[in-house]
Amino acid sequence: MDVRRADERYPGGDPKAGIESWHAFSFGPHYDPDNLRFGAIIACNEERLAPGAGFDEHPHSHTEIVTWVVEGELTHRDSTGHESVVRPGDVQRLSAGGGVRHVERNAGPDPLVFVQMWLAPLEPGGNPAYEVVPGIADSTPYAVAEAGAMLHVRRLTAGERTAVPDAAYAYVHVTRGEVALGEAELGVGDAVRLTGE
Repeated sequence: MDVRRADERYPGGDPKAGIESWHAFSFGPHYDPDNLRFGAIIACNEERLAPGAGFDEHPHSHTEIVTWVVEGELTHRDSTGHESVVRPGDVQRLSAGGGVRHVERNAGPDPLVFVQMWLAPLEPGGNPAYEVVPGIADSTPYAVAEAGAMLHVRRLTAGERTAVPDAAYAYVHVTRGEVALGEAELGVGDAVRLTGE
């Protein structure tokens, strides 16, 4: 059980442009050869975008990109013609396949907070694909078959308990509140990497 605290994340983004990013894995100029991936996960970024801020068009390939909106609204557009607004509780998946370009912006009036995970596909290449699952229900698993991964959302009330799904690799990320996991007390932005637990 490997606990990673929020303040151990690598800072990124462009605060002057209204973009604040916090990276859980080796990313960009923050190269750490001992922190390149965990199971299928190669990135888990917390992003905060001020109204009007965003990421201009940029490329991705051979990556499964899953975005969980926590607060605000994310406007997405990609080179395959998909345009959408992703709201709190929604899950967005962009399968980059052999290559795709996209834009992510906060076109709304309120601050935007989202968690974005990048997963390595089992097989590189293929055609890009896109979907949004609106208002995914609590405890509903979301399969990313291309990466051999199963993702879960838990919205616990005070005092409520839940089991962490059994898997060779389990990654737990806290977006709100406080959670006890074993002996660890976790807060917003904290994460735990479980192997063989």
